[in-house]
Amino acid sequence: MEKIAIFVDVQNVYYTTKEKYRANFDYNQFWYVATQGREVIQANAYAIASNDPKQRQFHHILRGVGFNVELKPFIQRRDGSAKGDWDVGIASMRLSGQKRSTPLY
Repeated sequence: MEKIAIFVDVQNVYYTTKEKYRANFDYNQFWYVATQGREVIQANAYAIASNDPKQRQFHHILRGVGFNVELKPFIQRRDGSAKGDWDVGIASMRLSGQKRSTPLY
């Protein structure tokens, strides 16, 4: 059986799906399709930490689907700009020699 790892940048998936398709991304359907006939050895969903009850509930749902949810703080700068993306973090975690698998992005 093929071994896979799944890495999801939650914010990028959310905004891309919303803006391009005017829809919500179905993580349950994604998991079903992506894992069929494969062994998941690692599944990380990278998201932004929040005190918003809806966001926290969403993180809980992702865990229920099968993801390990990695949270990063949202940083609001004095100049009004914000930082909260995971792009470099995901790449560095992947390159740090985590479990061997066929990555499925």
